[in-house]
Amino acid sequence: MSPIKRLLPLSALVLPLLSVSASSASELTNKTTSPIVAKQAIFSHQATAQPIWAANGMVASQEAVATAVGVDILKQGGNAIDAAVATGFALAVTLPRAGNIGGGGFMLLHLPQQQLSTAIDYRETAPASAKADIFLDPQGNVIPERSTYHGLAVGVPGTVAGFTLALEKYGTMTLAQVLAPAIKLAEQGITVTPDLAASLAALQPRLSQWPSTKAVFYHPNGSHYQPGDILRQPELAAALKRIATQGNKGFYQGKTAQDIVRAVNQAGGIMTHADLQNYRAVERQPISGSYRGHKVISMPPPSSGGVHIIQMLNILEHFPLTQLGHNSADSIHLQTEAMKLAYADRSRYLGDPDFYPVPTAKLTDKAYGLALSGQIDAKRTKDSRQITPGKLLQESPQTTHYSVVDKWGNAVANTYTLNYSYGSGLVAAGSGILLNNEMDDFSAKPGVPNGFGLIGGEANAVAGNKRPLSSMSPTIVLKDNQPWLVTGSPGGSRIITTTLQILLNTIDYGLNIAEATQAPRVHHQWLPDELRVERSLNPDTIKLLQQKGHKVVIKNAMGSTQSIMITPSGLYGASDPRRSGSATAGY
Repeated sequence: MSPIKRLLPLSALVLPLLSVSASSASELTNKTTSPIVAKQAIFSHQATAQPIWAANGMVASQEAVATAVGVDILKQGGNAIDAAVATGFALAVTLPRAGNIGGGGFMLLHLPQQQLSTAIDYRETAPASAKADIFLDPQGNVIPERSTYHGLAVGVPGTVAGFTLALEKYGTMTLAQVLAPAIKLAEQGITVTPDLAASLAALQPRLSQWPSTKAVFYHPNGSHYQPGDILRQPELAAALKRIATQGNKGFYQGKTAQDIVRAVNQAGGIMTHADLQNYRAVERQPISGSYRGHKVISMPPPSSGGVHIIQMLNILEHFPLTQLGHNSADSIHLQTEAMKLAYADRSRYLGDPDFYPVPTAKLTDKAYGLALSGQIDAKRTKDSRQITPGKLLQESPQTTHYSVVDKWGNAVANTYTLNYSYGSGLVAAGSGILLNNEMDDFSAKPGVPNGFGLIGGEANAVAGNKRPLSSMSPTIVLKDNQPWLVTGSPGGSRIITTTLQILLNTIDYGLNIAEATQAPRVHHQWLPDELRVERSLNPDTIKLLQQKGHKVVIKNAMGSTQSIMITPSGLYGASDPRRSGSATAGY
């Protein structure tokens, strides 16, 4: 297909370029210090709370070299989908703890010329022989770590199928073209950044238990890589080449499939060749809603993100957040109470729509939002034990998100993951591919929290070929029926609330995208009954929240949003400073 005609007069802009220069990925890779310099340029710029600007196209991702790959594709004439797929494959090399071809996720697309919004669901599936009691002992108790660091933890990967579907249907380049940069990065090596070195050092005990993983990510003597070292991944390069020449068959059949099945089964799993060969990515109708004159488009189930973002917006539109002030105790209190109501509903009603009749329309109904808003006391918090899933009217911290906008106005929001950092930790020997532990996103047992503390029920019970519930929430906002904001975040159970706050910060409080990104965040997920806040939140505000009855806990920073705002004066983007290595760039 031809690229979509642009809708904004971007070529006439004369604002100064404030992004990292759009160097080629090879330049960023071959110069040992280039990735680090690129990151410093981005963060120095972000510290001024000024968004990064570009005229023609923009990529915001969690890793600088992958961002450069996406920008290069745009400069070559590719559209946003081409760049998104190239960025995703590059992240599998440069951000191994979250970028992947051994995991899965969701891609949200908006094509203005076609007036089309669509969602590509490439979430992992359970092996066909998986049963509801797969993680329980004979007494019905959950077996520790069976759903996280074991062969049974691995779901059938969906990333490759999702990327090929997106490219074939909506892209303009070949698979070989968009894979070429990732293959080169894996083959010639990437410069180990301080962020990558630190994560590998921290997780060395867990990752080194798998000889195949230790061989890829640690030196032969067992020592870990230092910043500035070159990390080469020749087996991963070979696996990527098979995809480039054979398409899906190069991953779901043949050598790569054999490597994956062998690794999973040797680790105690039950995946078969048929599980891989039968995997299909699914195109779904996005969830959509309205909020203060904006149209919000997000992921449908099996993501819970879109449903509950719109549900919370439907609740909050009945309160004067703008007048209450950004991150005031009163506005945070209202947001918190809305979060608790939404996460309570998540525990009962959300699951794979191909297996369970998720009441999406009822959960996102404006009237239901109004009814829930009436349950909120503006002066006092409600104990979570008194909150149950509503009576309806008749998604790891180590996920990663990236956003892409091209010069024709096409927008892509993509969130994908291995679940935990480096997934199960298991590399399929011979393939260089890290495998996910997404089976932990199922409810191992109703009422028992998963690795992120989320409670689930029968709707999200394990079943063969079923997709586990997710919090991943790639989101696109339209203003005056034109793309205005592309955003999303990693963060496990905090993804939904992090994305919500980006929307509130820009729509209700008028913050620019860099200010909206850097603002302190809060989170409540119903159970446990605690209001999690970042330490940068004003101490006086925390005291006022405690006076309203909130149990406030100060914990680590939340999320890593990668956002692009589309305005008549150009593209403005911001990468979250909460995680090092991220970069927004354009041309």
